[in-house]
Amino acid sequence: MKHMPSPRKPDIPHETIDLQIADVLAAVIYPANKDTIVDAARDAGASNDVLTMLDGLPEQDYADIDAVTH
Repeated sequence: MKHMPSPRKPDIPHETIDLQIADVLAAVIYPANKDTIVDAARDAGASNDVLTMLDGLPEQDYADIDAVTH
């Protein structure tokens, strides 16, 4: 059986802020609230800048990525 390389996992702590946010939001299962999004970022090792930005989101449920970025 041929070994296939596993898909590239994001190296979130070493990415730019924009890529960190995009990778975190793509990994979240929606609908999600702000706390779920912030927890996902923290678990992924996102930078303090990203955690601060996401923590500034309004307390609400987000249907999808577009709802968060809006």
